[in-house]
Amino acid sequence: MADKVDFKRTVPSYTAKRDVPELVEVPDLRYLAVDGAGDPNTDAYADAVSALYPVAYRLKFTSKGDLGRDYVVPPLEGLWWAEDHASFTSGRDKSKWSWTLLLLLPDWVGDDLLAGALDRVEAGGDPPARLRDVRVEALSEGLCVQALHVGAYDDEAELLRRVHEEFIPEHGLAPTGRHHEVYLSDPRRTAPAKRRTIVRQPVARLG
Repeated sequence: MADKVDFKRTVPSYTAKRDVPELVEVPDLRYLAVDGAGDPNTDAYADAVSALYPVAYRLKFTSKGDLGRDYVVPPLEGLWWAEDHASFTSGRDKSKWSWTLLLLLPDWVGDDLLAGALDRVEAGGDPPARLRDVRVEALSEGLCVQALHVGAYDDEAELLRRVHEEFIPEHGLAPTGRHHEVYLSDPRRTAPAKRRTIVRQPVARLG
């Protein structure tokens, strides 16, 4: 069996400098995904998370057992957007947020394995309420600005402001996609002040 793969070590875009925005090229990637809207401190958000992880672990076990390829289940990620971007920075009006939660899929996991994983989770008894909302999302983010935030999620606003109001315009860039976050720390086991989150914004060069 091949060595266990840890995507945090093999995918360069899973590393970032603390509080220092920089340009990176993110490769095309596929994810398990569940959509939602509103405040993440709600049952709707928790239900989305609860739908993703059983599928992700079933895929991991199937990959290890059937394909001989083991890997660490990647960190949770999220795409975030709103009609008014100020709801992420100055206003922080979480009720206006929309989101898609993500877990990275290995490139060797195909649709057949995913369909089988969904069926096995469902057959296992007491399946997650949103199990059948789990789908595949393919992202081609390309050029992005990203930085590492260490601290509570609600303290990201200043870093986001600097990314959008300083770094992006000063470098002749324009945002092109949804705000992306990678949650490197497990919030159940990590104090808010120590949580490590990569914040990412896809961009394009102007002119």
